[in-house]
Amino acid sequence: MSDAPAVKLEDGLTPAAVSRNRVGAMTHLFPRGNLTGDEAIAALAQAVEDAIASQEYQLIVDMVSVQLVNSVALGSLFDLRQKLVKHGGWLKITNAKPLIRDIFHVTGLDQAIDLVNSFNIDKPEAAKPPPKPTTLRMGDLLVSKGLITEARVEEAIALQKKSGKRLGQIIVSKGWVSEDVLLTTLGEQLGIPYIVMRQGLVDPDVFALLDGEILQRLKVVPLFLVHGELALATSDPQAIAGFREIEEKLECKVRPVLVRKSDIVKTLTESGSDSLYGAEMIEELDDEFEHIESALPDDYTGIDEMAAESPVINMVNSIIQRAVHDRVSDIHIEPSQKKCRIRFRIDGLLYEVMAPRMDLHPALISRLKVMANLDIAERRMPQDGRIQVYTHGRAVDLRFSSLPGLHGEKVVLRVLDKNQSILDIDKLGMQEDNVAAYKRLLDRSYGLILVTGPTGSGKTTSLYSAINHLNSLEKNIVTIEDPVEYQLDIVNQNPVRDNIGLSFAKMLKHVLRQDPDVVMVGEIRERETAEIAVQAALTGHLVLSTLHTNDSIGAVTRMIDMGVEPYLLSSSLIGVVAQRLVRSICPGCKTEYLASPELIERYGWQDEGKVRLSKGRGCAECYDAGYRGRMGIHEIIETNPDLQRLIIANASRDELTEYLESHDVRLLFDDGIARAREGKTTIEEIWRVVNS
Repeated sequence: MSDAPAVKLEDGLTPAAVSRNRVGAMTHLFPRGNLTGDEAIAALAQAVEDAIASQEYQLIVDMVSVQLVNSVALGSLFDLRQKLVKHGGWLKITNAKPLIRDIFHVTGLDQAIDLVNSFNIDKPEAAKPPPKPTTLRMGDLLVSKGLITEARVEEAIALQKKSGKRLGQIIVSKGWVSEDVLLTTLGEQLGIPYIVMRQGLVDPDVFALLDGEILQRLKVVPLFLVHGELALATSDPQAIAGFREIEEKLECKVRPVLVRKSDIVKTLTESGSDSLYGAEMIEELDDEFEHIESALPDDYTGIDEMAAESPVINMVNSIIQRAVHDRVSDIHIEPSQKKCRIRFRIDGLLYEVMAPRMDLHPALISRLKVMANLDIAERRMPQDGRIQVYTHGRAVDLRFSSLPGLHGEKVVLRVLDKNQSILDIDKLGMQEDNVAAYKRLLDRSYGLILVTGPTGSGKTTSLYSAINHLNSLEKNIVTIEDPVEYQLDIVNQNPVRDNIGLSFAKMLKHVLRQDPDVVMVGEIRERETAEIAVQAALTGHLVLSTLHTNDSIGAVTRMIDMGVEPYLLSSSLIGVVAQRLVRSICPGCKTEYLASPELIERYGWQDEGKVRLSKGRGCAECYDAGYRGRMGIHEIIETNPDLQRLIIANASRDELTEYLESHDVRLLFDDGIARAREGKTTIEEIWRVVNS
């Protein structure tokens, strides 16, 4: 029932159009795009009016294409539902994203409009029940849940009498329960919903109704305003005086929503309001961010151990700490004409997370330069440095790079978190036969192994896992890197220093005099390095390096194009590993579906019956992307006499491709499709990465 109308959704519709399809007694409406603009909301309202005019009173709004809604859209949906009820009908929502379900919950709209599953329209989804207040005291409630002992409750009460602080604040500060657990329990006690803040949960138009000074002073965030009721995020649901002030100002009724105080402060910070960087905000962060100043370049800069001293220091700390928490690979701090933009690269894609005022940008850059021991007065030349921090209980390295631009310096911080690195071949995510092939190459005593792929495809990780696999006291392993990203025991690691003439080629010449068994060259960039690497492989060394090519066979043509003699390459090259990183389906929102006939025909699955594939619907854990984390897909060729003859003959690209086909080498795309069949990623993601 759900497949047929979904096709009509894309047929000849304008951005504000709503597709309407009658199925039995029910009518399906398909809004196209977000319900945040007047035109889109009006189009949906008109579609409902048209249905009523046709005496169609049982309506299902399919939100499969809707990512965001605003307060006006919510109010309109409620009004449309009321009109249908008067005619003896109803309005239901299906295929709502987790974000939209949360919005319905915090506004209470889920109690008026059913959120249903597209496969069972008559049965509402397992919606969050409306919270019902209890007469139990907080301490008794925590004890009844087994979260805390009675002795600790009595201790907290005694401390409360001395300090005047609230019981929950004392319990959290003691570390007996987390703030999440406390707020969830407090929500149960008071009958108030608790939610984790994230992007899309704030209607910008509603947020703008209150001055930044009021929001900062009361530590609240207005979420949605529907029919005179304001969903208001707060960490203190008993701040009645503050609620009354807002009710009088906006002439509405406040509906409190419990949110962590740190999330409220972060939301206010990221809003970019001029009044959001005052001392009040910083006071709220003192307990979370600490910084240890050190004059020694190699000492750790501790974010979690000493109180922050200024708004800028605190902001930098919070950016880094959030990046580590969210498994970010790069932090981009970019100036523009009107604002500074901070973006995180997560699983290969950039997301904007903060937009501070432009006048804060120079201070942010200066603070980062101080942490990287760089010259803060130099703003005309690019600078590179290194920052070491200690946060979330572990050491994290940050690689600093600045580049002067039209509106100021752009800074990119590469986050090198050892906890997120993979140094075990068996955990790279390779197929079993690829793991076996990779290990066979590494077991050779000499020869050249190349790992290829574009920037950000995980080549360095594969090399480090190989070095870790080979690492032992019986072997002298030497690396030449630009720069050294992860420090390994026993391995002799050497950074390239182009500023003093110590290039890859020059370093490699000297390394070969150090009696190495294994040599890792971070990257082969030019002819001299390529020729020395080949000579080293021919003289009894196992050489590992990377190239920027799109596939495995491209490494052969690239080396010859660089000037390496084909007969030398054929004798030294023992294997090539090409790879890409693709996003993995989020396990928290993973769902299965049947492959369409078009897909089955395209990939030749006709003899396999019903083919099930997987995708992610989007949830809070994956920023509603449907993906969380990344995995590698690989293409491995091992040199054999047939390939050696082709290399010596300087074969064309077409001839090399024919060789791969005749020897049944599993290509990158084929490996990716196999992973999609296993339910680990999607076909769309494979197409995006391999064919882009």
